[in-house]
Amino acid sequence: MNRKIIVCLVLLGVLSLALIGCSSPQKKPETPPTPAPQQATQQQEPDITVFMHETGEKKTMKMEEYLAGVVAGEMKNDWPVEALAAQAIIARTFTLEAMETKGGVPERGTQASTDIKEFQAYNAKAVNDNVKKAVQMTRGMVLTYQGKPIKGWFHASAGGITATAKEGLNYREAEPPYIQSVQSPDELAPADIKNWTIVFPKEAVMAAMAKMGKKVNDISSIEITQKGPSGRAVMLRVNREVEVSAPELRVALDSTKLKSMLLDKIEVGEENVTFAGKGYGHGVGMSQWGANRMAKDGKKPEDIVTHYFKGVKVEKRWD
Repeated sequence: MNRKIIVCLVLLGVLSLALIGCSSPQKKPETPPTPAPQQATQQQEPDITVFMHETGEKKTMKMEEYLAGVVAGEMKNDWPVEALAAQAIIARTFTLEAMETKGGVPERGTQASTDIKEFQAYNAKAVNDNVKKAVQMTRGMVLTYQGKPIKGWFHASAGGITATAKEGLNYREAEPPYIQSVQSPDELAPADIKNWTIVFPKEAVMAAMAKMGKKVNDISSIEITQKGPSGRAVMLRVNREVEVSAPELRVALDSTKLKSMLLDKIEVGEENVTFAGKGYGHGVGMSQWGANRMAKDGKKPEDIVTHYFKGVKVEKRWD
């Protein structure tokens, strides 16, 4: 081969290598990629332990399975599915709040209980397709305030207006900001809930007061001395001298008989005490009969619960 040609080829090869080397970018120190914005933390649907008070056993089940039994126990299973779904959100919220703040039902060593006196009502036998649909359509949905599950209070009927926690429950801590007195469309409630009268023997009222540490030998008068924002009786005065908490007296007397402290009158007779009022329950949080009306008016479950709890978010904790 011609010597000149060989020299040219060699020079071309060297030049090519040089060009390749120049075109290769210098390796820079590695930097971590910019993290993508994180969505709200999604949890797995939890398994929970439930004390079955009918049998005394402790049972583990999926949260959503447990909630179906609660919804069926707390609300009639033939009600509008949107009302049942609102109840499902409340029940889920109630359960998670109790689990996070006190471990559920620590005295039973479980996270929930089917004893209504300890936790929530429960009726697995009443679970039907309506209830299943309500739980499924709200799966994982929880009401939160500043990122934490709220206290999911509810009651049968507000009698047209809900109560604050201090007023309805004699709540001892600071009033939760999400609990406010709001109008409630309770007109579908049965007649004996919309307006009722109950007569107690004086002995029964005195026995209830004694349980509260307020012993009297007779009752000559009972007057309402303090009302809350909704107009419910907060404090009563017996015989013009003994102060009694109205919400506590209701429980001591029997809250299924003295249905509410949204009272129209208290009359003391020779042998009996007569109470007349409106609504059924403590009046705090969601009114079930109000939820029924709102569901029939086309409101979504989220609309219903955010009507009764102010400034809250409906957060989906799991898919």
